[in-house]
Amino acid sequence: MISRIWHGWTTPANADAYERLLRTEIFPGILARKIAGFCTIDLLRRNAGDEVEFITVMLFDSLDAVIAFAGPNYEEGVVPPKARAVLSRFDAASQHYEVIDTRHN
Repeated sequence: MISRIWHGWTTPANADAYERLLRTEIFPGILARKIAGFCTIDLLRRNAGDEVEFITVMLFDSLDAVIAFAGPNYEEGVVPPKARAVLSRFDAASQHYEVIDTRHN
């Protein structure tokens, strides 16, 4: 399993709009693609002084599934124009980790 992690930051004034965009357009759009090997996407948010940080954590069955999502340059961040309009800054590249252990209570 592969975890794809990406960070983006907004101003506090744009944070709710960005979260709404993710929840109502971007995430549903990803789910609608029905990418083979895509498992989940989680959204994290925290106030960080004069910014609001967002992290997305996506899980895929394999690197091939990541490539199906992001394309051959899979390390590049996938940031639609509407998201770029409200983000102050963002990771140009996503980080990919092999998930070696998961435990649930």
